Amino acid sequence: MSTVTTSDGTSIFYKDWGPRDAQPIVFHHGWPLSADDWDNQMLFFLAHGYRVIAHDRRGHGRSTQTATGHEMDTYAADVAALTDELDLQGAFHIGHSTGGGEVTRYVARAKPGRVGKAVLVSAVPPIMVKSATNPGGLPIEAFDEMRTALAANRSQFYIDVPTGPFYGFNRPGAKVLQGLIDNWWRQGMAGAANAHYECIKAFSETDFNEDLKKIDVPVLVAHGTDDQIVPYPDSAPLSAKLLKHSTLKSYEGLPHGMLSTHPDILNPDILAFLKA
Repeated sequence: MSTVTTSDGTSIFYKDWGPRDAQPIVFHHGWPLSADDWDNQMLFFLAHGYRVIAHDRRGHGRSTQTATGHEMDTYAADVAALTDELDLQGAFHIGHSTGGGEVTRYVARAKPGRVGKAVLVSAVPPIMVKSATNPGGLPIEAFDEMRTALAANRSQFYIDVPTGPFYGFNRPGAKVLQGLIDNWWRQGMAGAANAHYECIKAFSETDFNEDLKKIDVPVLVAHGTDDQIVPYPDSAPLSAKLLKHSTLKSYEGLPHGMLSTHPDILNPDILAFLKA
């Protein structure tokens, strides 16, 4: 397997497909998944001549199940270790959900020339948890319930999430895709319980407001209006306002996991933005 070793000895697994001299795209997965969640997009962009790269976040998938580092600063540092190892220049970074937070933190701090464009898909910024400064956020109790469910029976929790709100399969008339549910469970159970538990705090309580303001590359912010995991009104429109060069693309009625349920809609839109 291809891996890069970080400064604290963590082994980060990654995939790297396509010509080494092609435009690189780096994909950042959501919680509690792995690089495998981007299979559709990696094949799509590979077929369009790109070099496609995706890694498993520490504690997820095939990367080291570490005791520490399950917060956004370390996640971003791990990405920097990977991009340094591969010496990526002008790369496009695409992040889904928690991966969108990882992209935001990394791009805001990246070395000059490393990043060309970014895409945030159903992403967690600016900040998810409700507070005096973020009255439209979700109450902390919602995330406490996730932690309780994970600790009590992680395997069942990882069936309930994709069967219900993640892909919108709980909506009337939804076409349920059992393969997506099974693959979500498979990816989740490959990771570490401690990493997933601590990552809930990382994706829900990290404040990305200042990161968004620092980013000076073009960013596509793509979000479904029926996102039951990262509600649309308190995420995408707010991020787009804080970014210097943003394009907001809203998808009426699409769910949080739209990159998997509707790749036929999302992929061409991302391709058009990257080519523009």
